Amino acid sequence: MANKKGITRRALLSGTAISIVPASSIAQSIGDESPSWMKTPGSSFNEYGFPSSQEKNTKREIFQPYEEYAPGSGVAMTPLEKLEGIITPNGLHFERSHNGVPNIDARQHELLIHGLVKNPLVFKMEDLLKYPMETKTYFIECGGNSFYNSNAFPIAIDRTCGSIHGLMSTSEWTGIPLKNILREAGVNKEALWLLAEGADSAAMSRSIPLEKALDDTLIALYQNGERIRPEQGYPMRLVVPGWEGNISIKWLRRIKLTKKPTYTKDETSKYSDLLANGKTLQFTFPMEVKSVITQPTAGPIPLKKGPIHITGLAWSGLGKIKKVEVSTDKGKTWKTADIDGANQPLSPVRFRFNWIWNGEECSIESRATDSKNNIQPQRKEWSIKYGLGHLYHNNSIQIWRITPDGKVFNEYDDLAQNEKWSEE
Repeated sequence: MANKKGITRRALLSGTAISIVPASSIAQSIGDESPSWMKTPGSSFNEYGFPSSQEKNTKREIFQPYEEYAPGSGVAMTPLEKLEGIITPNGLHFERSHNGVPNIDARQHELLIHGLVKNPLVFKMEDLLKYPMETKTYFIECGGNSFYNSNAFPIAIDRTCGSIHGLMSTSEWTGIPLKNILREAGVNKEALWLLAEGADSAAMSRSIPLEKALDDTLIALYQNGERIRPEQGYPMRLVVPGWEGNISIKWLRRIKLTKKPTYTKDETSKYSDLLANGKTLQFTFPMEVKSVITQPTAGPIPLKKGPIHITGLAWSGLGKIKKVEVSTDKGKTWKTADIDGANQPLSPVRFRFNWIWNGEECSIESRATDSKNNIQPQRKEWSIKYGLGHLYHNNSIQIWRITPDGKVFNEYDDLAQNEKWSEE
């Protein structure tokens, strides 16, 4: 019986596809030759659990371009290629800080609601914890995610999936709908925007249209069931689902209702799109439809000829995922991948595609389409819209090149660039 991805049950069970290994003495019984962990009591309880020591390489990659004079500015990237499902463990959620992580005393921290409201309000943590809460599964993606494949890097560089695309993570966020707090304050009719500001020393702040604030924005207090960690905004943060991560202000301290955008430094000098005609586009809020193959990916372990399980993530800040297609011949033909589990708006899906690699050189890639029929573009289509050096909002297709010896490399769809890569 064949599945729709072309691998038969017989092929999977035959010696040419997967070697069937006889049961070892360890698997058969417990005896004198059994390993020590099967014959002696294990370790006792911990007050807080930790990963196995053998998983010590499952960690974030840190990038600090200004380490000498701004050690608190940089990113820690999620190792997407080492994870499964869609939820990111709290300790591996990507981190973006502009001046370090503040050590906030939650007992002293306050949230101010002011500006164009009828009743300015100040909340302590114990006040917010009394409100009804909601739990939502949302991704957060940095506006600068995939910068290694942007116009700032004209030649494809050899990095893993997480090193290129790891500024995207997904959590169950639990908190108070912002609209409930704003309605309690009483929004004046002339208010059309709000300014959200954090309590970090960079005073990170962004302008948000009131329409989005009254829709699905959360004041999040919990992440994956536990209180938000300091690097994710403890004691509270905004979660603005589907929009660039910089808007989901961490360490939230105040919200000011305004008539117009505030034009903060973080939405003028940064997080704006430099267009090919020299103009700059501001307020590009939603993160557009995107997918990436997380396995196989570039790395030290080469592939072996035979069955390959291709898997990855797809997401869209404009809705939910309609379909994911996979190509194993550099985009000449496309086949529909399977999608795991629930497919919810503003939450990623895990896609899967079974494939038999014949050992010849090839390139694999994925292409996502969202519920509004937006289709993920090739890199050359994406890059032509923007100026030289532009690195924000890159949702272009990731291509992995597989060589006959099983090594996997990052590849661009521009032939001239690929030829230069081959020479190197």
